[in-house]
Amino acid sequence: MSTRTELASLVRRLSYREGDFTLASGQKSSFYVDLKATTLHPEGAERVGREAVALIRELGLQLDGVGGLTLGADPIATAVSLAGHKAGYFWPAYIVRKEAKGHGTGRFLEGTENLRMGGNLLVLEDVTTTGGSALQAVQRIREAGYRCAGVLTVVDREQGGRQAFEKAGVPFYRLLTLDEVRKG
Repeated sequence: MSTRTELASLVRRLSYREGDFTLASGQKSSFYVDLKATTLHPEGAERVGREAVALIRELGLQLDGVGGLTLGADPIATAVSLAGHKAGYFWPAYIVRKEAKGHGTGRFLEGTENLRMGGNLLVLEDVTTTGGSALQAVQRIREAGYRCAGVLTVVDREQGGRQAFEKAGVPFYRLLTLDEVRKG
């Protein structure tokens, strides 16, 4: 069994649910992938981090940081940053707030102290449907003066996200498709 197949099986067991759900995009769905159940699990976090690093290495991406829109991307960013560090890379994690902090620095991005100004950042996402959340993160990092190396999602529901990223000129990468999770 390949490591991606093992990840799909773990996601299916820990995160895949059937029922009546409303997605972040507003769409209704008869199933839901709550990836936080996987990314907050020790084995899940380790596997997601390891698979993301393998894909980043395979793609030859040159990165200065990994992160995305809070809350879904937060555990993924930590997992990828730690797995990257273990593999000899320096990819600090960052967080993109949904709203600017109402006190202190008042900024949208957290963790910038560890990032090279103008650096190449990868946006991480747990589950991609239409791509709206990740595109919001892309906009915020660009507004803050960073470049976007692309979006990497753990699970692509294949419901328009790829097309939205292509239209925006943002490279899109995925670890798993929904079909792979369902077969897991």
